[in-house]
Amino acid sequence: MAKISRDSDVVELTAPPWFEYGQKVRVIKTIRNDGTFPGKDIGEVLVRKGDMGYVTSIGTFLQQFYIYGVDLIEHGYRVGLRGKELEKIETFSETESTTEI
Repeated sequence: MAKISRDSDVVELTAPPWFEYGQKVRVIKTIRNDGTFPGKDIGEVLVRKGDMGYVTSIGTFLQQFYIYGVDLIEHGYRVGLRGKELEKIETFSETESTTEI
């Protein structure tokens, strides 16, 4: 029997979330509807690689993973994404420290 590789061995909740509320992020892979997004067909593209948004909520799934609610302003909706599907663009403290007064 073949060994099935799954993320089930990884428990992200033992560490703090990777991203913060209000943080600007970029999606690093195309995400399709798995049936949990209302108003879209299963398999329909929700987010494309390179789309940007802001973290508006941080939740959990299966007591294992963080799910980040990302407000995708260009699309006009919010999608729940795993940390491994996102990359940080900037943080508030980074933009604040580069601004001259």
